Amino acid sequence: MPEFDNKDITLNYATFGDSSNPALIFSNSLGTSYHMWQPQIDALQNDYFIICYDTRGHGNSSAPRGPYSFDQLGQDVIDLLDYLNIDKAFFCGISMGGMTGQWLAIHHPERFDHLMLCNTAAKIGNEAAWVDRAHLVREQGLDPIAATAAPRWFTASFIDNHPDVVKALSDALAAGSSEGYASCCDALSVADTREQLQNIRVPVTVVAGIEDPVTTVADGQYIVDHIPSAKLATINASHISNIEQPEALNEYIKYYLQ
Repeated sequence: MPEFDNKDITLNYATFGDSSNPALIFSNSLGTSYHMWQPQIDALQNDYFIICYDTRGHGNSSAPRGPYSFDQLGQDVIDLLDYLNIDKAFFCGISMGGMTGQWLAIHHPERFDHLMLCNTAAKIGNEAAWVDRAHLVREQGLDPIAATAAPRWFTASFIDNHPDVVKALSDALAAGSSEGYASCCDALSVADTREQLQNIRVPVTVVAGIEDPVTTVADGQYIVDHIPSAKLATINASHISNIEQPEALNEYIKYYLQ
């Protein structure tokens, strides 16, 4: 896969589809890689020029010593678009990737036609919990996090009916970079866009999972209430909605990102 050397980071990325189509960049959740977007790649690569990348500290991107910040995570996206000579794109990010999308909408609205923010919040969790998780991972690695990830990610019925999918994602989390994961926890511990949402003027759609215990429908509604003209779409899924309900998310993407 191609790599992009940028300042202190090597970003692993991949592109799919015809570069003459509208560009759509996907941003992964904490503890995953761009491969989480395979259901979207398969369904949408004939309609979009799809760009996927591993967030710094994840997948095959490098994991420089942290802490990281969303200034870095967001600028990585801008720098990758610049590297690919893409002036304007659609964006779809989930959870941590949705927080990256908020940063982009605030700081670089001119680069995006529309941003889809999935299963995210203006403030995800609380600072103490993220600090504790970062400390745990640096001390014990990712196995304890991976062992308990499934109920945060998926509904019980999905876990029961798709054990291979759940195991593959959990195993990938366990095999990831502890420093990269912990450094993204550091970024999430202080990330808070609540005072800045009102300044966003680029089109935004928020997708919230009805069964999501991590970033709730109320969290999604808060974002929509504070961004002028933003829209809320709900999906019958838990936190990793693009995998639990891929067809539903794909239809939202085709409907809103055009």
